Parts: sequence; C-alpha cells; structure tokens
Amino acid sequence: MGVAIRTAGAEDRELIVRLLDEAFQDDPVSSWVFPGEEYRRATHHRLMAAFTDIVLAEGRIDLTEDGSACALWLSVPADDAGHGDGQPDGAAAEDDGPARVRLAVDPENDRVELIGRLTAGIHPSGRAHEYLWMIGVAPERQGEGLGTALIGSVLERCDREGLAAYLEASSERSRLLYRRLGFEAAGEPLTLPDGPRMWPMWRDPRPEGTAR
Repeated sequence: MGVAIRTAGAEDRELIVRLLDEAFQDDPVSSWVFPGEEYRRATHHRLMAAFTDIVLAEGRIDLTEDGSACALWLSVPADDAGHGDGQPDGAAAEDDGPARVRLAVDPENDRVELIGRLTAGIHPSGRAHEYLWMIGVAPERQGEGLGTALIGSVLERCDREGLAAYLEASSERSRLLYRRLGFEAAGEPLTLPDGPRMWPMWRDPRPEGTAR
C-alpha cells in the first residue's frame, strides 16, 4: 500500500514542530547543538519551530496524511547567494540569518548560529537543486519506509524535470538511506567542533525518471 502524502500548511505547524522535535531528540547533531538531555528537551523544539517557519514561508513541507512523517524542502536557484538557508538573497542576509535564528531560539547558545554558518559554507552553488533541509519520522514509526516514500516522491519529480537534489546527512543511518536513493558524497564530511560529522550529499537526476 502506498503512503498518502500532502503539502502541509500553516495549520500543520504545531504538528510538524512536535514531530521534528521528537524525531531529532537523539540525533547526533541535535545532541551537539543542545548538549544534555534535560537542556535539549527544554530547548530543542524552538529550533525546530524556527526551521518549520522558514520552510513554510520559503519552501514546501510534505507531510504524510497520518502525521507520522514530514520532509522540509527548499528550491535553490543556480544563482542563490544564501546557499539555501531560507534567507533573502544577498551577502548581508547570509551573514545575519544564522544570528537571527540563534537570537530567536537560544541567544546564549553559539552552536545554534554556528551550525547554520557551517552548513551554509559547504552548500553547493551554481546549479539549481532541491534541498532536503530535514526529514523527520515519529520514533515509533521509523523503519517502515515513510522517509523513503517522502523523499522518493520529490526525487521522481527531480528526475522528470532534470533537477539535482542535495542534503546533509546527520548520522550514519541516514547516510546509508540516502545512498540507496542515489545520493553520493559531495565533498569531505563536515566535522563539527568537538562533535559529530555531517555528510554533504548530492544526487544528479536520473534519465529513466526513477527515484530508487
């Protein structure tokens, strides 16, 4: 049976924030940004809310009909100056975006800003692509193929339209999933200071129009 997917709207905001918060509580990068379980549980949801608001305004969020999984996408043009960070074009906006997120989320936590600057610094430029910012699956539903279905629906469109896709994998498990979907390493891994690695990954469109 196929997975029913729809485009999320503003009325889905709280559901998406809660879903992302639960899905990423144990993620290596989230654990680095918000070290300590108690601190993370009290603060992490605010970063997920900031990401959700950016993508609702600037991109698209795909949501399974049962609310168990979501994927946040941005369409990045070839001449994008902000490296797909969801901010208006221009160098000043690129500089200010991560700082504004930190101030809104957790002003004393430099890592909230640093993660935005580091990922922007490795983001490919010069070619239009779809950027998978985040994908979250409810912990009790992981391993059922929901993430593959969400990503695959966009990759099929990328193949039809001749568009590339890009993402940063935040764990070994997700990196293996993305490799099965046709993503390949796009440069060296990003090693966060005293923290885990992130893997930039790129997928060229497939002429046959298949996502898997």
